[in-house]
Amino acid sequence: MKVLDFPLVKITIPFIFGLLVSYYCQPPLKASLIFLGFSTILFCASYFISKRNKRAKTFFSINSFLISFFVGICVLLFHTDTFDKSNYTYSKTVFENQQFITFTLREKLKSNDYNDRYIGLINSIGDKVYSGRIIVNIQKDSLKNPLIIGNTIRVETTLQRTVSSKNPNQFDYAKYLSDKQIYAQLYCKKSEIKVSRTITKDIWYYSGRLHSTILKNLESAHFNKDEMNVALALILGQQQEISADIIKDYQYSGATHVLSVSGLHVGFIMLFIIFVLKPIPNTRKGSAIKLVTILISLAGFAVISGLSPSVLRSVVMFSFVAIGNHLRRSGNIYHTLLVSLLLILLFEPYFLFDVGFQLSYLALFFIVWLQPELNKIWKPKNKFILYIWNALTVSFAAQIGTLPLCLYYFHQFPGLFFVTNIIILPVLSFIMIAGIIVMIFAIFKSPPEILVYIFEKSIFILNQLIHYVASFESFVIQGISFNFYYLITLYLVIISATIWSQKPSYNKLIAVFISIILFQSALIYTKREISNQKELIVYNVKKNTLISSRNGNTITLFASDTTSNKSSKSNIFNSYLVGNFSVLNKSQKLKNVLFFKGHKISIIDSTGIYANSISPEILILTQSPKINLDRVLTQLQPKIIIADGSNSYTLQRIWQISCEKKNIPFHATAEKGFYRLN
Repeated sequence: MKVLDFPLVKITIPFIFGLLVSYYCQPPLKASLIFLGFSTILFCASYFISKRNKRAKTFFSINSFLISFFVGICVLLFHTDTFDKSNYTYSKTVFENQQFITFTLREKLKSNDYNDRYIGLINSIGDKVYSGRIIVNIQKDSLKNPLIIGNTIRVETTLQRTVSSKNPNQFDYAKYLSDKQIYAQLYCKKSEIKVSRTITKDIWYYSGRLHSTILKNLESAHFNKDEMNVALALILGQQQEISADIIKDYQYSGATHVLSVSGLHVGFIMLFIIFVLKPIPNTRKGSAIKLVTILISLAGFAVISGLSPSVLRSVVMFSFVAIGNHLRRSGNIYHTLLVSLLLILLFEPYFLFDVGFQLSYLALFFIVWLQPELNKIWKPKNKFILYIWNALTVSFAAQIGTLPLCLYYFHQFPGLFFVTNIIILPVLSFIMIAGIIVMIFAIFKSPPEILVYIFEKSIFILNQLIHYVASFESFVIQGISFNFYYLITLYLVIISATIWSQKPSYNKLIAVFISIILFQSALIYTKREISNQKELIVYNVKKNTLISSRNGNTITLFASDTTSNKSSKSNIFNSYLVGNFSVLNKSQKLKNVLFFKGHKISIIDSTGIYANSISPEILILTQSPKINLDRVLTQLQPKIIIADGSNSYTLQRIWQISCEKKNIPFHATAEKGFYRLN
């Protein structure tokens, strides 16, 4: 099967490349539109020329690549809200002064200990009309007056920009939100908001109402809360209320994908619908009825689940699979996947940078591509053993395809993933079928108690199995250092080895060896790059002071907390170790004077004691020392002042004023993030 000969592949590859260039290079919109117009003219001209002269087909192909590339650039720019002048980011006053902000609730997010959280759509700020998405944090209270999706709310407050990570190699929440076109958050109390009587009744409103009805009917059927929350995640993709312990168990057992509605769940639903429709004959009319029923059912599932991006992706993907089956083109599943991929990215180009989207398509692609090859290794005759073997090969194919990406993003590997999949697949199959029936009942009324009991107990068994596998924590390999070079070269090894195994040849074997050499080169280059690096980091920590000195891949940690072992195991420091392929050499109590690459560093802690006999280049203030900074600056004459996160906000403001008087740079880690000296 020559997938690359399919014309859509030649369009999709430059289109995706255009999205990448637009995302990382951020070209001007006007210039991009000019190049798109120019490439469109060339495309049209080359098309008519190629009709008359077959030798001009190469020119037509090149122009096809160009127009696809520039379409990709422009599509991403059109979907970037900050290019819209009506976006709230253009209102400077709303981030500085209190304004009356009106917004509509669009989606319910996972609550925390203090706030109920939503995604809101801005309608107006003050008297001006604005647009854009924000995170809405509404303080929890004892009053039972729940807000619903579609409520329009007015509140007087300020917007707070989402800040980037304050420490190195940590998850950048601000970037994650910006990829979803969210650039600010709003905090308020329920007593401060005014809810409009008018409700925006769009598809999200009806989806929310439907979800609330299901939830209410399940609660009235006395569904156990923990099991119900897992059920809502398994069937509807709603993970908001699952406890942290259950999520941890699913992560450690390698079954996180079960809680995120993806191709696995939608595939189950589609197979169930096909099974129900089996009595309908496969005539032209019968096939059309089946197709329409499947498409309506999948769309209905998307609405019930709250129209979450992961569900929409899977529904679109399997809708095209259903259409392909109807058109008798199911033989080339790659083309079906490609059509769904291109369609999704045309409407939501930022999905390309979503981890869930990447893992979903990679897993499905490798299942389709690699699983048949793994099945050829052994063909057991016993049906039960065959079922286990098929489950194993599907699991291995998906895991091999997503392994490099999982290592790159999560830096851990669940060693018992294959055991988990063998154990849970039979239970999961039953849960999905029973869950669909229960949810259909719950749309209209409270489900029968016997059905709820069976469904609840099956989820309880699933949770216990997952917990048992997750209890073997020694099989969960954590803290795996893995960079972008490793990611690309390991995929080259996997892809070239798979192509060679399908039909071995000398040239393919050479390609495998070249990919292995490239992977080894990535290892050597990374090791050499790390060994030549030296840097000192002042971290942003609220109750502790952490300073690390790195020489190559060995690190010395200085901490104000006497329990230095606790400091060395903190998530902040571990992220830095993993991200820099480093190991902790030693940890010790923070000193008043440090030396790094010829730089003198003086540290003043809560005692206020400092050595005035040296002239440090860098002065670090920690633990809110009670000092007269003006006098200290006169005595020590440092070149820069660093105030870490352990200092009070009030003192930092006073120190900043003192530094401005003497024209000395002031770096507050709580505001600017960690400080790096290299």
